Amino acid sequence: MTQILLTSFTTWMAHQQSNASDDLLVEIQQNYPSIGLHFLRQLPVDFQLAPEQAIAHFNQLQPDAVILCGMAESRQKLTVESRAITDDILLHTRVNLEKLITELEFTEISHDAGQFVCEALYHAMLKHLQEAGLDCPCIFVHIPVLTSMNSQQIVKDFQAIVEYVRSETHYVNAKADMLKPHR
Repeated sequence: MTQILLTSFTTWMAHQQSNASDDLLVEIQQNYPSIGLHFLRQLPVDFQLAPEQAIAHFNQLQPDAVILCGMAESRQKLTVESRAITDDILLHTRVNLEKLITELEFTEISHDAGQFVCEALYHAMLKHLQEAGLDCPCIFVHIPVLTSMNSQQIVKDFQAIVEYVRSETHYVNAKADMLKPHR
């Protein structure tokens, strides 16, 4: 069974009653239960603590895939981030985002993870996976503020993203099994 780690953040500004990334994960967790989804909710909005906690949880759980989520108040659609830059080191997701969004109506690809804690978390996780030599699909999804007008479409697209990542994991696992020596 495929194990997927999903993360969200807590709020960081006084006007925020909740974080859209966490609101979405609550919706997924409560209304669309899926075996194999593991939630690390409300990470602190802290450049050091968020990556430390997420990587520690990843190491403990050892999931097959990771979907990191953060809020983007100014965006209108879900955006999957193609890359993360920290200290002039550029890392890309290995997930084919063009293929991922083909059938999604409310999702776009972004090449700007925001230069904030979201990007720091994404970069740290991509770096950790790379340094550990793990072929683990990892993406970052920015979530707009959920409203009565957009939440149904956002949830639908996000569920499709989860299923796409799950299928990518099956492909990676099948490929790895094929490469194992036969006895």
